[in-house]
Amino acid sequence: MEQTNYTPIEILLVEDNEDDIILTTQALKKGKIKNNLHVAQDGVEALAFLRREGKFAAAVRPDMILSDLNMPRMNGHELLEKIKTDPLLAPIPVIILTTSRAEEDVVKTYAHHSNCFIPKPVSMEDFEKVIRTVEDFWFMIVRLPQEPSGRDAPEAAGRLRKEKQ
Repeated sequence: MEQTNYTPIEILLVEDNEDDIILTTQALKKGKIKNNLHVAQDGVEALAFLRREGKFAAAVRPDMILSDLNMPRMNGHELLEKIKTDPLLAPIPVIILTTSRAEEDVVKTYAHHSNCFIPKPVSMEDFEKVIRTVEDFWFMIVRLPQEPSGRDAPEAAGRLRKEKQ
């Protein structure tokens, strides 16, 4: 079933490895779901994107976040915790896509409410299969939540953060 005449899916990829960014971009281009891929190099940049801060003031709310774990400044565990404790960001599905096979990483990401943990396959063919499976499940079968407050979400998020302090 090919997606036609639909608004493209917005995906935020949080990844610091250029080769993995290229691999993910190519796999998503070969997929059957129209998408706009946005890239953040680490958790700090991803949060700025999600909160529409600074150079990301005009950023769209992603329908899904694909995040690595091992990144500089703010790693994937820290990012996941911040996303899932923010009431405006928490509904966005976060898929952990990482080279880690460590059980402690699996346990920790689910404890912080990741939606799934996927070890990155080694071969391009297997990686493309994983991306197709993610597309099929998350965009053809699952119904994802819409942005709760439309374009007012960044202002509401700012108010919520100030109220918590």
